[in-house]
Amino acid sequence: APHLTAFLAYKAGMTHILRDVDKPGSRAHKKEVVEAVTVLEAPPMVVVGIVGYVETAKGLRALTTVWAEHLNDEVKRRFYKNW
Repeated sequence: APHLTAFLAYKAGMTHILRDVDKPGSRAHKKEVVEAVTVLEAPPMVVVGIVGYVETAKGLRALTTVWAEHLNDEVKRRFYKNW
């Protein structure tokens, strides 16, 4: 199934939440619990390509890469060593 293998995000801070625990057998079952949470800031992403993988005996191997049709030269320069 297609999925993101990486996602750029920055830690913007922390806060807390109050939630109801629904875990039978736990001491906190049907009680409110305060928990710490992390707030992430994610900039907008642009897809520049897709990599197709095949499963081999040694694990996943890159089969092919499909690049977007209209990429700036600045973007291509970042992906190619001998520009």
